[in-house]
Amino acid sequence: MEAILNGRGDAVAQPVKDHPRLCHTDTLTTPARVKRSRLLRLVRSYRLRFLVFSLLLAVHAAFAQPGRCLVDAARQQIGVTKLYDSRYVVLAYPGGDVPLERGVCTDVIVRAYRQFGIDLQQLVHRDMRGHWSAYPKLWQLGRPDPNIDHRRVPNLARFFARHGQTAPAGTDPNAYLPGDLVTWRLPAGVPHIGIVTDRRSSTGVPLVVHNIGAGAVEENILFAFAITGHYRYLPGRLDAACKTARP
Repeated sequence: MEAILNGRGDAVAQPVKDHPRLCHTDTLTTPARVKRSRLLRLVRSYRLRFLVFSLLLAVHAAFAQPGRCLVDAARQQIGVTKLYDSRYVVLAYPGGDVPLERGVCTDVIVRAYRQFGIDLQQLVHRDMRGHWSAYPKLWQLGRPDPNIDHRRVPNLARFFARHGQTAPAGTDPNAYLPGDLVTWRLPAGVPHIGIVTDRRSSTGVPLVVHNIGAGAVEENILFAFAITGHYRYLPGRLDAACKTARP
């Protein structure tokens, strides 16, 4: 209550009216503010998803460029390597190879990398010489052999696992990028290896360049056999050489 004067000068008690600034309705949560808050959260969520998607695209692009160069190098062997020949041959070192018209599955990989100055014969031999215990002992050898070590699937698989990236070996076709290296166990128990390409079958499965018996071919065999390994080996030299070859 407060006192005011009437027309005759007498004090008259009057109730105090609420001052607008004393009313705290501006701090109450209204439906409009709830809706705005939800909208802001939704916008932030979409921004985060967009950033994650953009990051994934960037990672995919980083792998795709050198990977496709590797695929191109493997494809160049189709129609050139027409025979499968697994005989032991004494090779020059480094850079040794059997005649291009023949070879085994590992030769497809070795020849593709050599186009970019990456000699798996030398790299595997050096790694085995320095880390002999890290490699499989399946052939009763007492020391590395530069004539054959890089031409054996288990040795290449171990090298790629040690110096590249190991990827999931599942059945999701989208997990396999161009240039990825896949190893299998064939029904007879023989190991096999090939390069994933940028082409796909009618059902969306990536094709593979490999030599399983009739020379280098590109075909749909990714999920035809039991996958034992999935690797990504894209050293800096490959990336640099790829940028020069494919501006």
